[in-house]
Amino acid sequence: MLNIPGHRAYTCEGPTRRELMRIGSIGLMGLSLPHLSSWQNQAKAAPASTLNGARGFGSAKNVIMVFLQGGPSHIDIWDPKPDAPANVRGEFKPIKTKIPGTFISEHMPMMADHLDKATLIRSMSYTPSGLFNHTAAIYQMLTGYPPDKVSPSGQLEPPTPADFPTAGSHVSKLRPPKEAVLPFVELPRPLQESGIIGKGGAAGFLGKAYDPYRMYQDPAKQVKLEDLALRKEIPPERLKDRFELLKGINGSMKDLEKALGDAAVDEYYGKAYDLVLSGKARDAMDLDKETEKMRERYGKHTFGQSLLMARRLIEAGTKFVQVNWPSVANGDPETTAWDTHAANFGPLKNLHCPKLDRGLSALLDDMDQRGLLKETIVVAVGEFGRSPRLGVSTSGNSNSPDGRDHWPYCYSAVVAGAGVARGMQYGESDATASSPKDRPVHPNDLLATVYYALGIDPSMEIRNHLNQPRELVKGKPVTDLWI
Repeated sequence: MLNIPGHRAYTCEGPTRRELMRIGSIGLMGLSLPHLSSWQNQAKAAPASTLNGARGFGSAKNVIMVFLQGGPSHIDIWDPKPDAPANVRGEFKPIKTKIPGTFISEHMPMMADHLDKATLIRSMSYTPSGLFNHTAAIYQMLTGYPPDKVSPSGQLEPPTPADFPTAGSHVSKLRPPKEAVLPFVELPRPLQESGIIGKGGAAGFLGKAYDPYRMYQDPAKQVKLEDLALRKEIPPERLKDRFELLKGINGSMKDLEKALGDAAVDEYYGKAYDLVLSGKARDAMDLDKETEKMRERYGKHTFGQSLLMARRLIEAGTKFVQVNWPSVANGDPETTAWDTHAANFGPLKNLHCPKLDRGLSALLDDMDQRGLLKETIVVAVGEFGRSPRLGVSTSGNSNSPDGRDHWPYCYSAVVAGAGVARGMQYGESDATASSPKDRPVHPNDLLATVYYALGIDPSMEIRNHLNQPRELVKGKPVTDLWI
């Protein structure tokens, strides 16, 4: 059977029936039978849309969201301004890319050579309400809605069941996989600013059944897969016997019956059984199955190996994989964080850019070679950029003379796959990368574009926890990405 983490539930008469469910191998590392029920059967396909047949609509089957939490400096990575004043242009020099006339940072040479597979958006922009710190910006970027309550610091309260769902949760409901696989996986760490963990990264009012499968381990180290495998001494035949036993105790699962009805329960057990035995999740997360050369290609660090695991999960049939930059959003820039208030150029040159450059270029090239990029939309973006002027305060934070503060008014994103134009720059910033010069793209528009690519109408009506009608996202898809 499987080893399932969690507290064992016993009464004075022995194990409870729910405990029999646990030891009977239908749980999966926190993945309960109701999770599978919602993912596999309760999920309803998105309704027919007037967008059917529109350019790019429904061009994607899967999503990889590379979320660079912490706010990378667009001007020092994707949008250099060599002719700007010294206190704006910074220390880095621009280099040519495969996009004619488009230059990026000298510390991104691999991506410069692989931008012919992607579109570089230089006009991401929004105006926040009040102070703009990471939590509120992350929430908006991933849910498509601004937060209801923002504290004076710009932080939010911890996740609640009333939150708007993160994008992957909507996708796992509206575009559930047909096979026995995990529909939505988040790795290798949660979204986090200070003590606020997971805000903008949960299913919110959709219910916990649509939460991501959270693979919070470091893929650059040995990943523990025991809970995804049958014990060697327990053959599949014995698990099948337990499966038949569990079918006989359905009467105790009142919550499941209420949600699903008696007729569906046996089918859910069958699908849970299939998921356990298929081994797809276990195999996808086992990077030992990759060659050392491939692992080196992505970079033998947490970010690179997370991207490699994302590719493997997409191959296995997962619909939405979210790779979070492996750091607390407002962490130490000298270690792994993009939050470069205290130091900007040293950390970017020596730590962050080399990891981003190798990992993201390898992902695009590898997926392209395998044919996966044809049906997978890949988005790499943070919650905002960094202030064009060095050493100034724009969000109430203090900054060193070479530090850059938060800047949502203009930043960059990379989008690739699913028919998105290859080797194109979309939008342009002004002379100091302070604001879009043309074709601004709101974060909600970028999220709407992801839904659109999946064949989901971004304006479709959903119901929140109060049964109030809402749009899936308050944004318009950027259809000009498909030319």
